[in-house]
Amino acid sequence: MLNRRIAAGIAMIAALIGGFPMGARAEAHTKTKKATIVFTHDLHSRMDDEELGGFSRLKTGIDGIRQEKQGKEGVFVLDGGDFSMGTLYQTLFEKEASELLMLGYLGYDATTLGNHEFDYRSRGLAAMLATAKEKATENQTVLPQLVISNINWKENRSGEDKQLKKAMEEFGSKSYTIIEKEGVRIGIFGVLGEDADASAPESGLTFQSITESSKKMVQKLQQEKVDMIVCLSHSGTNPDPKKSEDEILAKEVPQIDVIISGHTHTRLEKPIRIQDTYIVSAGEYGQSLGELALVQTKEGRWEAADYQLHAMDDTVPSDEGVKEKLKAYEEAVNREYLAQFGYRFDEVVAQNQVDFTPFYRFGEKVEEDTLGSLIADSYIYTVKDVEKEAYEPVAVSLIPAGVVRGSVPTGDVTTADIFNISSLGIGADRVPGYPLVSVYLTGKELKTVAEIDVSVSPLMPSAQLYGSGLHWTYNNNRMPLNRVTEVALADDVFGGKADVLEEEKLYRVVAGLYSAQMLGAVEDVSKGILKVQPKDKNGKPIKDFEKYILHTPEGQEVKEWWALANYMKSFEKNESGLPSVSEKYSRLEGRKTQETGKNPADILKHPNRIALTVYGIGILILGILLMILGKIIKRWRKKEK
Repeated sequence: MLNRRIAAGIAMIAALIGGFPMGARAEAHTKTKKATIVFTHDLHSRMDDEELGGFSRLKTGIDGIRQEKQGKEGVFVLDGGDFSMGTLYQTLFEKEASELLMLGYLGYDATTLGNHEFDYRSRGLAAMLATAKEKATENQTVLPQLVISNINWKENRSGEDKQLKKAMEEFGSKSYTIIEKEGVRIGIFGVLGEDADASAPESGLTFQSITESSKKMVQKLQQEKVDMIVCLSHSGTNPDPKKSEDEILAKEVPQIDVIISGHTHTRLEKPIRIQDTYIVSAGEYGQSLGELALVQTKEGRWEAADYQLHAMDDTVPSDEGVKEKLKAYEEAVNREYLAQFGYRFDEVVAQNQVDFTPFYRFGEKVEEDTLGSLIADSYIYTVKDVEKEAYEPVAVSLIPAGVVRGSVPTGDVTTADIFNISSLGIGADRVPGYPLVSVYLTGKELKTVAEIDVSVSPLMPSAQLYGSGLHWTYNNNRMPLNRVTEVALADDVFGGKADVLEEEKLYRVVAGLYSAQMLGAVEDVSKGILKVQPKDKNGKPIKDFEKYILHTPEGQEVKEWWALANYMKSFEKNESGLPSVSEKYSRLEGRKTQETGKNPADILKHPNRIALTVYGIGILILGILLMILGKIIKRWRKKEK
């Protein structure tokens, strides 16, 4: 990270000293040039028509814009990454490359890599690219050009990295591409930002800063004399200017004309304009199709003539060709993936009358949420169901907000709905879906887990935790990292009586593989301030979490989504003969309770180690100040006498 910042600083100084020539682009023609950028990002395998979105509607929308502007101006269709991971279609990622092939069928000109393209690790991405090329040749499909410019291959030398590099070269991936339509030459390059890089720990790759890489790309594209420079940036914008990577990019590399900004799932109702650079975002899941119409100025830059986010709702006709292809992929999912779990794509697993928090609002506030409780409860229930007589009681299960990718709909709940909720990752078995792991934490560490939830998640919403078996009370008026006032054990699933939490006792904890790994990284990330070290049942620290994956008696990994489906099937059946989600989840149960007291007793009670350290330092400083003050008074009195 330090080397990256130093390199970025050197690049910035070089730019300030030497600069890049602003006018080094194609010479302006007497005829005014026009171009339309059609864009999406963060599609996350959401190919089926839902209330909003769907590839069949996107196809209709894209074709409509192309037809409207045919012969008048070039239409360039671009995607900002994270086109995969989020629905059952992702289970075909390696064997069918369904998302990339469908982007080709829809007519996309270029796309880039997002962090979720690395969810199945570098070898998974390598396999997908090889499959995509093979299938495209068979089906005579023109794939979008894949552009990514800031992978630092010099620092990525493992066998898996070399395999990916070779696969990308054979696929035809480039750092940039030039596309010409209706007399307009557009240079397009892709970058993956710092936060996206941090969100892809399984990639194993090192990335250059987007600023450093973009300056190199701009220089090359200016030499190519393109009319327009477009960056497909999987970096995003943020209300905090210091964290808004694409706004920083626009300021530091002003030669970029358009930034398609993905990763943060932002929906910009109007472009962000920084000098002559337009930053655009259409939101997530293809619910809107972005359109930016541009006119070239006499100076060779571009002025926005129109900007629209077209809602992909039921007023947009579905393309039948897309629907036919998706039906074939659905059958492939049933055959290649779901058959091993005993489910089908559109099978109704349960019915639901409870209004769970919609996904777009989930995790917004630090508070108990019944959706989080449902998922956490399903882990404990399923472990007991799978282990049967060999079951060793699970005290606590945990689920962070960041791994929840959907909510439970009202009415019929299908296999696809359940998978969408816990769709991320892959296990040691190379089968899609994060598996559950079993670890042990001390009572003291469980208190720290609660503190992470209430102190860290306001700054990092994806870190908010939901639990089963552990209840905590907190007060936001207290100092950060000392907000939890009480932690207690409770049997949330089976209604039994829980033990009193003992600080030195080991408790069995179940979580998803990724979540457990993140718990294991807490101490390093916090520089030792917060201490959580997952252990085995003998108290030995765990280094390889894959060795603690839970399996069924048949040897199959217990996947997160399968645990939720299994729990839903256990609910009491309704008049239709289908399990009905328990009314228990229509109300809060006190798993997280917020206190609001501001008096000294509320602020200072039950201090933890961190608070005692801070208080001790404060008392020490106060003591030193009083001692200095005492000496000053003593000298002053002596002088006065």
